[in-house]
Amino acid sequence: MTASQIGSSTRRFGGYERVTGSQEFVADLRLDGMLFVKLVSIDCARARIVSVDTSAARGLAGVVAVVTSDDLPQPVPRFGPVYKDRPILAVGETKYHGEPVAAVVAESKDVAEVAASLVAIQFEELPAVFTVASALDPLSPLVQEPGLRSAGTLANTNVLSEQVFGWGDLAATEADLVIENDYCFPMVTHFAIEPHGCMVVSSSGGFEVWSPVQHPYLLQAILADLFDLPLTRVRVVAPDPGGAFGGKQNPKFEPLLCFLARMTKRPVRLILTLEESFQATRRTSAEIHIRSGFSRDGLLCFQDIESNFLLGAYADIAGRVVSKSNYLGCGPYCTPVARIRARALLSHTTPSCAFRGFGTPQVAWALESQMDAAARHLGIDGLQIRLMNLAAKGDDVVPGDVPADGEWAQSVRKAASAVGWGEPLAPNHGRGIAVGIKSGATTGLSYSTIRLLFDGSVTIYAGTSDMGQGARTIFAQIVSDELGVPIDQIDVVMGDTSVVPFDLQTSASRSTVFMGNAILDACRDIQLQVRELAAELHGTALENVRIEAGGVFISDMKVSIPEVVQASLGRLRGELIGNGTMRRTDIANHPLGGSPAFFEFNCTAFEVSVDVETGEVSVIKHVSVGDTGKSLNPLQVEMQDEGAAIMGLGHTMMEHIILDESGRIANHGALDYRIPTSKDLPLSLSTYSIENADGPGPYGSKGVSEGAILCTAPAFASAVTEATGVVIRDLPLTPERVWRAMRDGASDSSKVE
Repeated sequence: MTASQIGSSTRRFGGYERVTGSQEFVADLRLDGMLFVKLVSIDCARARIVSVDTSAARGLAGVVAVVTSDDLPQPVPRFGPVYKDRPILAVGETKYHGEPVAAVVAESKDVAEVAASLVAIQFEELPAVFTVASALDPLSPLVQEPGLRSAGTLANTNVLSEQVFGWGDLAATEADLVIENDYCFPMVTHFAIEPHGCMVVSSSGGFEVWSPVQHPYLLQAILADLFDLPLTRVRVVAPDPGGAFGGKQNPKFEPLLCFLARMTKRPVRLILTLEESFQATRRTSAEIHIRSGFSRDGLLCFQDIESNFLLGAYADIAGRVVSKSNYLGCGPYCTPVARIRARALLSHTTPSCAFRGFGTPQVAWALESQMDAAARHLGIDGLQIRLMNLAAKGDDVVPGDVPADGEWAQSVRKAASAVGWGEPLAPNHGRGIAVGIKSGATTGLSYSTIRLLFDGSVTIYAGTSDMGQGARTIFAQIVSDELGVPIDQIDVVMGDTSVVPFDLQTSASRSTVFMGNAILDACRDIQLQVRELAAELHGTALENVRIEAGGVFISDMKVSIPEVVQASLGRLRGELIGNGTMRRTDIANHPLGGSPAFFEFNCTAFEVSVDVETGEVSVIKHVSVGDTGKSLNPLQVEMQDEGAAIMGLGHTMMEHIILDESGRIANHGALDYRIPTSKDLPLSLSTYSIENADGPGPYGSKGVSEGAILCTAPAFASAVTEATGVVIRDLPLTPERVWRAMRDGASDSSKVE
């Protein structure tokens, strides 16, 4: 029996390996006889491929193969997590800057790179779609051929999907103040430390794939479908990724590597450069128009929102990003009447995918900035207008769906207090506050298996990916408490579809709630077996045996679980095996397919100072408060919040992808694309958790890790407005943009009725 691990900052599994550099990522692994792959692309976004001359590359010593779409099965197979729209290699024309036209396979990385430079591609640059306006223009070229699209009215447009959410009668609703604005959120990159890459071996009629993918079982399913294989013939090994943030959820180049491995009959390996990773995936950009109605006292009367998200050339999972984030487009407020029109738009740009926050930062940027605009026009404090409209626990957020699941006002008041809301400010200083809400996973299926070995040690098998969120540690803490096993006697196995049981995916801050509950269920399975063994061992009825805090109580006697196992199994040794499941199924006719398992709520507040000569903004205080239900490992929660907070500062202050006139990314790489460094960090960064044990996860926990990024931008912008008097509605708030706004006297230009 051991001291409780729940609620303690237990040392993180894998932490030592990460900080010492001894952890092995995919790029660190080597396979015997391995070949190296280099991709070849065209230096513009959209172009007709006239010809591809591979003769010079093929003639280079050490080159094994040079492959174009003509060398693949015809028609060229396409894949995707929702729509099968992405070809293995470009067919006929390229759709975005960096789309691979050919792949070189060589004996060494250097030879592959030289050979790739020798591939001569003749192409004709074509008109392209790079903006929301051009995506909506019916005269613009189509990004995807109508034959690839589902039949319907949208097939001949660049609108991939369109949804309308809402409630109440907007036309019949009146308001004392009606305020209208447009907001822009830029394209940004995930910038994970580990670049994208994978390795594939073709053997036994199938494949072994090494990939840092977040969803190993989804990759397995896509590859099995693509090659018409049973699932057992596709093994996915997924070492812990070096950062993912949603960018490694779904397949990108794994299908191509499978074809190359099958062609060459040797292991193949592709590791992208940082620049190539920029071209592989990004966050959706968005333009959002909001028309909002308020009473003179500051109560919301209605929200009328039009969201246009620019997805890129292929759908990936971005359509879900648009629908899920806009379903909660009115935020955590009691909104009597709402209409939300959300479009997912195709463009000749890098395909976008999930990104920490899953579309909510884009929506919150507009919504929370709009709340501040209303507060200014009504003469109401920004804190108060939020508190008076915020949903209390049990109130509707979306009428007819699950109600608010937390005491969210506690988070808001905590953040306001921590940032010194209402206290006097120095010149050119300002404070801002904002709230954000994200829907947790709506459906899911997680299995776990736990082996309690004869000596009292435990092995946990889980299909979750540990991307840095500390899932291994949380799972071990649960098992330690439930089975009374010291944490250092627990091993957690992940990342191999041939070893661990199925887990649908690792996303939406679901690991603690979904897999955590599956592991708790497996522990209860073992506990029942232990009770049965103890009852048999001591000749008593099952109801006389109970397990509490990892100990076995038999009448007035108390023993440990391992003692019962050893005494019962005897010289044959052996083990107990427990299986657990967490299942959340679809809900018919629900716009998202299911209600949120929980809400991830956050309140962020800033104090900033602005240099009026340069426009540079310094963060004096940055406060983030999340509603965690129960922090199973407080230090890990703090680290997740700090990471999300700093990531939010990136897209708020500096990060944005710049496209030139040909749709090329002009700033791909660490020098020209700025992310926050130690010099950009807040002078004070404080994160707090509100714990009421009201979540659906183990011990009342909820998901965390995305909350602190949800509303960074609007809270920051509000503080800049208070410090300078200028209002900026386009991100990021770079020094130049702030300086120009001050020079031009960019006060609030809201359209007001």
